[in-house]
Formats: sequence, C-alpha cells, structure tokens
Amino acid sequence: MLRSTRADGGGIRVHQDPPADLLAIVDAGLGEANAAAAPLHEVHPLACAAHDASGRLIGGAVGRTWGACAELQQLWVEPASRRQGQGAALLRAFERAAAARGARLAYLETFSFQAPALYRRAGWQVALAIEGFAPGIVKLVMTRALDEA
Repeated sequence: MLRSTRADGGGIRVHQDPPADLLAIVDAGLGEANAAAAPLHEVHPLACAAHDASGRLIGGAVGRTWGACAELQQLWVEPASRRQGQGAALLRAFERAAAARGARLAYLETFSFQAPALYRRAGWQVALAIEGFAPGIVKLVMTRALDEA
C-alpha cells in the first residue's frame, strides 16, 4: 500500500489489492449518490434466453432498459452452439424487446476478441474504440438505433 498522509492523519492510500470493505463502501456510497440524483427505479432488467430442443439453456442476452436507452450487458452462447445463428437470434430478440419497451437507442461494450463482427453485421456501429489493453486488444463501445431494429 502506498500512502500520502496529512498532518491530521488523513490522506490518500493506494491499494494494489483493495480490501473488500473499501470496495463495498465505495459501491454503496456511489449507489446512494446515484439514487438521490436519478430515477433509478425506472431501470428495468431485460434478458432473452436460447434453449436447445431438450430445453437446456445454451445462451442468453442480458441487459436493461432505462427510458429511451437499452444496454446490452452480456451476450453469451455456449461453445458447441456458436456459429449457428443463436447469437444473432438473441441479439434480435433483445433489440425487439427493448424497442417494445420504448427504447430507441441500444449500446454495449465489447472487446475485439469477443463478437464485434456479429454486432456489425446486425447494424451496430462503433462509437468509441479504446486501445491500450494487451497488445492487439481493443475495447469497443457500439450503438444501434432501435427504430431500425
């Protein structure tokens, strides 16, 4: 731990391996500040699930809507079921469900090693590319107008 102290004993401490209580206090404090500033009760979870013929879950799209925006937080398809259209079907289902709730803009974050090509084929556009991760890895923020969905 690195420390910068003041005469009164306070100061900034830098933790390379932050303790759980620090993370919990910061998270709770930010949650309280956000709840006081914004109508977070209007944020609604949204999930779409893909199942195989036996009913086993093989993929899902998880996110949320808030007003005219939808955030796709996770899209996953089990390895044995990839490249068979499940990801695209989940993405379309998520877009339709979000649009039915009144969302007009969807956004997501993905890494270059994940599925940006899938999103591009579905009409999503890169709004921001962040470099500086491991060599060759880029984080992309992508958006899509849902009135086009």
